[in-house]
Amino acid sequence: MNTQKVTFNTIGDGFWSSVKKEVTITDMRLGSYISDDLDFGELCVYFDNSWECDEDGLIYTDSLFLKELRRFLHQHGLPGHDVEYSEQGMQGDNYVSLDVGAEFLAAWAVKFGLDLNKQVDNHFEGVLKYWS
Repeated sequence: MNTQKVTFNTIGDGFWSSVKKEVTITDMRLGSYISDDLDFGELCVYFDNSWECDEDGLIYTDSLFLKELRRFLHQHGLPGHDVEYSEQGMQGDNYVSLDVGAEFLAAWAVKFGLDLNKQVDNHFEGVLKYWS
């Protein structure tokens, strides 16, 4: 989901940062993992250098960032209520990792014309080739 000049704010109440600032979002994409049953996956929300993890910490667990992301998703026809921060170890230097459920995955697939079963199959085939 390419975005154009979208910003969310942090309020600094997360476990990993006390920074309050505006964060420019550059992209949103499904991550590399989607469950076989299509009931769980990862959404990666990418940001530019308006947020520097080495200086600002992790956005992970910031309540305002999540609230604004959910609102944005709802405004674009996606169920933001089916989005929650993933674990701390999943966070990246240039993205926020979030868990998404079946409702979100189904809506994303419809909105962007994706065959999620094919993505899962392709990922599985790639894993098999790697370990064969």
